[in-house]
Amino acid sequence: MSDFVPVAKASEIPDPGRKLVEIDERLVVVFHAAGNFYALDDVCTHDGGPLGEGELVGLSVACPRHGARFDLRDGRALSMPATKPTVVHEVRVVGDQVLVKLNDDA
Repeated sequence: MSDFVPVAKASEIPDPGRKLVEIDERLVVVFHAAGNFYALDDVCTHDGGPLGEGELVGLSVACPRHGARFDLRDGRALSMPATKPTVVHEVRVVGDQVLVKLNDDA
């Protein structure tokens, strides 16, 4: 079971914005949107595209390769060509520290 790991200061990630981090050899994108922080695997489930490089609109991000959109809150695929959700991770903010706990079920 993984623990919460500090990945950034909250003040380092603008709203809206993002930061790509590596946790236990896994690439995770931490998003700051609508006043909240979210963490997703940096992987589009359609073809492995880097979600961290995609367009952030509201509470969704689009894969830069083919435009598949994913919900930041739960990782679900919102548009084709993706049909499977991407993995989400738990996020906590303590003071100015953003902490992420990897989803062990992924």
